[in-house]
Amino acid sequence: MSAARVNIAKVIADELNVRENQVTATVALLDDGSTVPFIARYRKEATGGLDDIQLRSLAQRLTYLRELDERRQVIAKSIADQDKLTPELAQAIHQCLSKTELEDLYLPFKPKRRTKGQIAIEAGIEPLAETLITANDDPDQLAHSFLNADAGFADTKAVLEGARFILMERFAEDAQLLKSIRSKLWREANIESTMVPGKEKEGSKFRDYFAYQEPLHKVPSHRALALLRGRNESVLQVKLNPDPEQDDAVRTSQYEIIIANHFNFDTSDTAAGLWRKQTIQWTWRVKILPRMETDLLGQLREIAETAAIDVFARNLKDLLMSAPAGLRPTLGLDPGLRTGVKATVVDGTGKLLGSSTIFPHAPQNQWDKSIRTLAALCKQHKVELVAIGNGTASRETDKLVAELMAANPELKLTKVMVNESGASVYSASELASLEFPNLDVSYRGAVSIARRLQDPLAELVKIEPKAIGVGQYQHDVSQSQLAMSLDAVVEDCVNAVGVDVNTASVPLLARVAGLNRNLAQNIVNYREQTGTFSSRKDLLSVPRMGPKSFEQAAGFLRVMAGANPLDGSAVHPEAYPVAERIAAANQRDIANIIGDSGFLKSLNAQDYTDSHFGVPTVIDIIRELEKPGRDPRPEFKTAEFKDGVETINDLKIGMTLEGVVTNVTNFGAFVDIGVHQDGLVHISAISDKFINDPHEVVKAGEVVKVKVMEVDADRKRIALSMRLHDPVTPETSSAVKASTNTGEKSPSRSRNTTNKPAPQRNNSSGRSASGNNAPVNSAFADAFANAKKR
Repeated sequence: MSAARVNIAKVIADELNVRENQVTATVALLDDGSTVPFIARYRKEATGGLDDIQLRSLAQRLTYLRELDERRQVIAKSIADQDKLTPELAQAIHQCLSKTELEDLYLPFKPKRRTKGQIAIEAGIEPLAETLITANDDPDQLAHSFLNADAGFADTKAVLEGARFILMERFAEDAQLLKSIRSKLWREANIESTMVPGKEKEGSKFRDYFAYQEPLHKVPSHRALALLRGRNESVLQVKLNPDPEQDDAVRTSQYEIIIANHFNFDTSDTAAGLWRKQTIQWTWRVKILPRMETDLLGQLREIAETAAIDVFARNLKDLLMSAPAGLRPTLGLDPGLRTGVKATVVDGTGKLLGSSTIFPHAPQNQWDKSIRTLAALCKQHKVELVAIGNGTASRETDKLVAELMAANPELKLTKVMVNESGASVYSASELASLEFPNLDVSYRGAVSIARRLQDPLAELVKIEPKAIGVGQYQHDVSQSQLAMSLDAVVEDCVNAVGVDVNTASVPLLARVAGLNRNLAQNIVNYREQTGTFSSRKDLLSVPRMGPKSFEQAAGFLRVMAGANPLDGSAVHPEAYPVAERIAAANQRDIANIIGDSGFLKSLNAQDYTDSHFGVPTVIDIIRELEKPGRDPRPEFKTAEFKDGVETINDLKIGMTLEGVVTNVTNFGAFVDIGVHQDGLVHISAISDKFINDPHEVVKAGEVVKVKVMEVDADRKRIALSMRLHDPVTPETSSAVKASTNTGEKSPSRSRNTTNKPAPQRNNSSGRSASGNNAPVNSAFADAFANAKKR
């Protein structure tokens, strides 16, 4: 049976607010094997200038809608095989844009195990059920005609129960009713949680949720994932309250009335009316509500996971795109106490030059000897940068380097505290073993620390993205979706910066559009066997480098100081004729016009277009010629940790410090201030103006100034503010203590005298109900529970 099919391109165009022909062209490119970075950079004419974010959204939605279309075909065939596919149903199936709603349509026809309703139908009770929908006669009298002892219906009570199950199953499978109820519940229901009896001590980290409620649609992702984790760990009981505004004494749910109205039921006080009323109650409480609770908590999880993955992706992008210190000789220090500080030196290309272990801290206390050892390494290898891992003993090691610099001013060293998250993962990886087969695992971490200061992007691509530690609840979300999202971020970052094909590692090359790990390895093998690449064309000689791979990758691979200066730029080889036409038209050669900003800015892009390259591409070419191979990353900047502030016990309320943002969540930003425990700047304390998202103001890797507002040394919680003028009052300084003692998240979440959670009045950002940025007492309570502990 044919039915009008959904126009996927039009659906996506409407959702992204772009033209349908833009989507159609992009889909064709994707289906032809083109990558998102390539399409975004080099196919602007075809896509109408869609950027990488739009293209990623388009590709993701395309996958979803195509999977949905495949499911449509399966469902339509299944129903048709049952001879139950009406034209109206076929149309509804083929126009459905939601997997949930599609499954609702399929529910009445879905093969299922034998139910009580089906048993009653087999016993011939269905006509009675049909009659009882509208009948006003006494149900007991009507049921006498349907007694069937052989089938288990020997009395009228069993018969009426069978009729009730028939109607309950039918009503609970009405797609339109389910859609209406699901939508209303999402808007109006509350999510509530209570502690599982006896779990108070074991589940203390979830105590903010021991008596908690909040409108379902307002729950922010971090709270949703915390609730679901608490439930999975059998600490919390989480349920849906469909009637939060209804008095407990009222026994009829508003949803029972909705069901009755949907089927136009008479539920008056007659025997038949009361029978129908009870049937509706059972339908709601036994069939629909449990399913809605499962569906909506699943929907909440999906939304929360998406938000958490987005947060991780944005943080990862900020970290990967943080400023490189430059390709200079660097001393990497992986701090430790009893096991010593691992020291390695790498040259400007990241090649290991030397290593040593020093023991400046207790119990050995070889302070002066350690300084002499480091000084010798720095002098021998002409070290310019010192990268100090920010783990255990980092501040003590920072002080050691400060004395090294004071005692040896001629070295002209610059010390930087480096986020070492994931360094241990790299150390034990197969890649590290291949790169340093004869180097002890403990030294590999120090090498990674040094290299990530030189070039964060080039080093961090060697580590599984989720091990870098800039997310929230990353272990609670779909690992496949997380990996897909983070891989896309890494790919976009690598291609935005570009890769020197003569120095790049296999992991870095593997992230270039059009390449994979095998092809990247082939490039490195070819480079080692034949020498450095002198032009991009040489890449075509690499085994398995076909025309398509070359097309996708060439623009992102740089050959510096080659025969053709364009090979060191982002101009794609296919567009070289445009650049050459610009030079020829102005009677100059390519090398002569590169970097001539005045000349290039005077050009009219329209003068150099042709049938293949329009104005957008020509503009990009001119910009690239102005600053060939420009790095989009910011200028390198370091944070200066305050002397004498090395542990949480050194912090004083009101102290102003400099730190580095390590992680940005939807409730605030975590900042490393050099005390081995990140502090939290709640969203309400980030800016003087109202903000919906901390990413509007801060990003991972950024250097910021903060004021210490609260300190709870016992629970290792530090509340910071970027609003340096914020006064420190007794109320704010006692907020953490209050949250520790009561388990409250905010005053509006306190328990009332009946032990029923008070209505939740905070909005999704955790700010006060007034909607301004005024801090709320204990606003940091649940956020601190997620802080990364060093």
